[in-house]
Parts: sequence; structure tokens; C-alpha cells
Amino acid sequence: MEKITITGLSVDTLIGVYDWERTQNTTLKLDITLHADLGRAMESDDVQDTIDYAAVAEHIQKLAGESQFELLEAFGNAIMKSVLATFSASSIELTVSKPSILKDADNVAVSMELSRR
Repeated sequence: MEKITITGLSVDTLIGVYDWERTQNTTLKLDITLHADLGRAMESDDVQDTIDYAAVAEHIQKLAGESQFELLEAFGNAIMKSVLATFSASSIELTVSKPSILKDADNVAVSMELSRR
């Protein structure tokens, strides 16, 4: 099983528990790893035989722009379910980072994974 990894994808979304967080979009950073059989693409050199990572990024950014969650965990779950429903990956690993949300920390992140059932 091979992997496609997108690191540091910026998405803007309405997210947060506190009222002050819900007044404007927040930029999150996502690290996404898709597990998929890429053997055919490795031989064919044809984009039709792989997962188009630009399409994955665009899909995630669009979904994030339409989302309104309180928790990073719920946001991440929605992203993972949608990606698996849309693309041919067998599983996804996702880290959702909310930079500079705590004054004494550079970043807060939640990591999760989901497989096809």
C-alpha cells in the first residue's frame, strides 16, 4: 500500500467553542495522508490511475469553507468521511492544527484516522 501526503494545507473555516472564536473564520493547517494502491499509476504514468492530490486539496478546502463546527475532532471526522466517500483511498490519516490559539503554545493539533469499512 502506497501513500499520498499533503502537508500544511491551509483551510479557512468557522470553528471554535467560544463566542469570540465564532465571529470570523479561522485558518487551520491540515496534514493529510491517503493510503491507496498506486501500483497501476506507478506503471502507467497516467493521472487517471492515481488520486489527484490537487482535487483532494480543493475538495477539502471547499468543505472547510462550508463547515461550522465547534471541535477540531468533529471537523476532522467530517473531512475524513467526505474524502473517503469521494476518492479511492482505503484509509486516511489527518492532523488538524490550530496555530496560535493558546498564548503560550505555538500550535494545538488533533490527529485521527479513518478506514473504509
